[in-house]
Amino acid sequence: MAIQFNDENVNDYIASSRPTLIDCWATWCGPCVRMSPIIDEVAAEFDDKANIGKYNVDEESDLSQQFRIMSIPTILFFKDGKLVDRLAGSQSKATLVDKLNSML
Repeated sequence: MAIQFNDENVNDYIASSRPTLIDCWATWCGPCVRMSPIIDEVAAEFDDKANIGKYNVDEESDLSQQFRIMSIPTILFFKDGKLVDRLAGSQSKATLVDKLNSML
């Protein structure tokens, strides 16, 4: 199951030694809703290797402001507390898996 990131917990996950994937999304965003099951599948596959979850930009704002999220879905990848990549728009499961494997 994907982690529900919020302003209170997201920085702890980013600072973790595990790679972290954050899906920035909103309920009204069609492509975001279509990506949701993909994020859940990837989270299940990488459960013991990476932090993977969703950050609702309508309910939370710190991360959106800090990383200037202007369009959603935007997927942020962190390793050792640093942003290492970001992808805008819908992504395939294979793309996310490949990126996470390259970070392990």
